[in-house]
Amino acid sequence: MPKGDKYGQNVQYPVLADVPNIETALSTLVNAVVPLTVLRFDNANARAAALSGDAKPVPGMVTYLVAEDRWEGRQADGTWLLMSDGPWQPLTYKTGYAANGGSPGWRKKAGGGIELRGRIQRSNSGSLVDDGTLVPFASIPSSVAPAASRYYIAPSKRITTDGVTRYTARVEVQPDGTLTYTVEDGGGVSTTGSPGWIGLDGITFSPAGD
Repeated sequence: MPKGDKYGQNVQYPVLADVPNIETALSTLVNAVVPLTVLRFDNANARAAALSGDAKPVPGMVTYLVAEDRWEGRQADGTWLLMSDGPWQPLTYKTGYAANGGSPGWRKKAGGGIELRGRIQRSNSGSLVDDGTLVPFASIPSSVAPAASRYYIAPSKRITTDGVTRYTARVEVQPDGTLTYTVEDGGGVSTTGSPGWIGLDGITFSPAGD
């Protein structure tokens, strides 16, 4: 009967005493080795179609998705764990807002979680809204949004008002993916050619279900 590999991975190979059958011998070897390699698929849909039935994914399996450009590992609970940071995706800006710098966007982090980056400003280079209200400035897909609103103190650039220089703002990430900011009264002013901005670098959170 076949013997197993010495690493305890249940990869079997034929021995001289086995009845000769090249097809059976090779298929047993190949089907045992392939799940232990990094499996490549065009995208997540192609993976789901291929890994089904008697070829269903097993815990410890590692895959690479070409379209998504990411590695994922299969967990015992039946989910795929992101093993590499995903590519940066652009924010969707609300009317009146645009990028200031830093390529504003979001991405999935290895091991779970979402990360934001970049700086935003008014598209007319004007002052930030400073009446204390929540101001929507951009959004991310609801599929990667948190289950409940998350709040962060974010860096900002605003000029000195009444002898006080303000460097922060509050950013909120809402369950539908909307991003909002709030600055204190009188704290949103800017000068021509030097617009006020808010930074998103360092903001991370877990999406619903993560």
